[in-house]
Amino acid sequence: MARPGDNSRPGKLPAFDREPFRRAITGCMRAIAGEAELDVTFGNERPGLSGSKARLPDLPKRPDVSDIAVTRGLADAMALRRARHDTKVHANLSPEGRNARAVFDAAEQARCEAIGANAMQGVGDNLSAMLEDKYQRSNLSAVTDKAEAPLEDAVALMIREQLTGRPAPESARAVVDVWRDWIAERTGERFGRLNELIEDQRAFSRAMRDVLVAMEMAEELANEEPEESGDDEEAGDNQARDSEESGAEKEAGQEDSQPQETDVEGETDEAAEAEASDASADDPSEDDSADTEAPGDTRRPNQPLTLQAGDSDYKIFSTQFDEIVGAEDLCDEEELERLRSFLDKQLAALQGVVGRLANRLQRRLMAQQNRSWDFDLEEGYLDTARLIRLVTDPMQPLSYKMERDTEFRDTIVTLLIDNSGSMRGRPITVAATCADILARTLERCGVKVEVLGFTTRAWKGGQSQEQWRKEGKPPRPGRLNDIRHIVYKSADAPWRRAKRNLGLMMREGLLKENIDGEALIWAHNRLLARSEQRRILMVISDGAPVDDSTSSANPGNYLERHLRSVIDEIEQRSPVELLAIGIGHDVTRYYRRAVTIVDAEELAGAMTEQLASLFDLEGEGGGSRRRAASRR
Repeated sequence: MARPGDNSRPGKLPAFDREPFRRAITGCMRAIAGEAELDVTFGNERPGLSGSKARLPDLPKRPDVSDIAVTRGLADAMALRRARHDTKVHANLSPEGRNARAVFDAAEQARCEAIGANAMQGVGDNLSAMLEDKYQRSNLSAVTDKAEAPLEDAVALMIREQLTGRPAPESARAVVDVWRDWIAERTGERFGRLNELIEDQRAFSRAMRDVLVAMEMAEELANEEPEESGDDEEAGDNQARDSEESGAEKEAGQEDSQPQETDVEGETDEAAEAEASDASADDPSEDDSADTEAPGDTRRPNQPLTLQAGDSDYKIFSTQFDEIVGAEDLCDEEELERLRSFLDKQLAALQGVVGRLANRLQRRLMAQQNRSWDFDLEEGYLDTARLIRLVTDPMQPLSYKMERDTEFRDTIVTLLIDNSGSMRGRPITVAATCADILARTLERCGVKVEVLGFTTRAWKGGQSQEQWRKEGKPPRPGRLNDIRHIVYKSADAPWRRAKRNLGLMMREGLLKENIDGEALIWAHNRLLARSEQRRILMVISDGAPVDDSTSSANPGNYLERHLRSVIDEIEQRSPVELLAIGIGHDVTRYYRRAVTIVDAEELAGAMTEQLASLFDLEGEGGGSRRRAASRR
């Protein structure tokens, strides 16, 4: 017999009150930085430090111990950099070369953090938690090749070991182990002398320049402070000391005038301004042009990529026969209608599953637009977090709060779909279906979507190869095929007008070979030309770049090496956020943020989950899913 209460369910746990934590973090940051007016904001955007404004990630609704420790570690790293870092000294001594500058910047961040870790045990523990989380999300715990392990990270972690005695985090030990012998063989005892210079940034930076020379990176060094020589060194020190005491306005001006001094993870000046303005409606940082900094990251300028991305020697034999074409120009309207009808039949089988996932993503996106509150108001909802004021001082007035609608930050998502022959059949059908439904879903949420495809015009070389043969087959010709880049849906075109174009992927004979590196550059540069504040590039592929004509006339792995260079340049230097989904192929060895699926049927879930995690959305189980995706 049923008893009363058998059908009752336990109530939900109360949400975590984040306001006391925010106040505590803000107070600690101001104390460590020695700056009472440091402006600290919290939000779901990428953390960063820009002048006297710091932006930290907000805690989830029900944070665990790890979430709190990571946020405290980020706050401590930013405060220490603000307190112990001189931008002018750093800019004067910073190397010119990209690789040397990345090592130099990472070493300076390690120095600032080591000062705090040595002085305060708790700060050291927070920084360790932050680094553990950073490298766990980077999927670097199993690297075995130097090409996959960033040299600057290995140097920074070894300097941290030397200065603090703390070993590298578990998730970063593989990075250090790959490079340790190579670095130790070249630097010798130079790391040991850094302990004596930890408090002197100028002397430490000069010692790091010696380390770069020992690591055979001397050709990337700039001239070291030409205005200082001999007896002028003391005068230079006095000048630097005077610049530190000249006030906040002068310091901000110096930061603006030194573009080399940046430690940014994924933002340009424009993106930094936009994110800071979104973090707080009253934040005056929207006119601040100073470079945004995040602990241990590198500069990401808003500049188009070229074919020679990074250190690549990639070249093209001829661009005469290449084409960028709209889908509607590749076949007539009648055929497009027929192909779209075929896609709709395939869509019917996946409509239920993909539709549910898309609706879930839409609910999350729409919910994110109503999570901002105004505090210290004279009317609204009673702010219970501030009732303690009445206990300590009964004369204090009651404080109210009111939820406000916040405009979702301008975002554009580009879906770059591999149109190679190996995608024929179920993979291309599912990819087209998912692109169709995601385009509709994101459009309803105010997020613009662009759908692009890449393939070649011919199998095993086209007119480019014929021209190469006529010219006597010169050695190392570079890319030897005619590429075809297809615009299925432009960002400004509504879905209802472009939906027919997606059916073109079903056309027999369209899918040929794939040259991924140039396709990435093309899609990336289209995104950079957009005015949206956040730009996301999602690549869907089922394998490495393949073009028989190019591979047979050039050194081995020619296309693959170029792809790696392009990916590295985007991930390290570009404001575009890059992620990839591999269908039956492990793309995690190319892309830092990637997931591999075995069956094309899993593509819908992978695409929506990756987009949800990239938008930093909070939902039931959101944190665990993000961590699971990172581990995959």
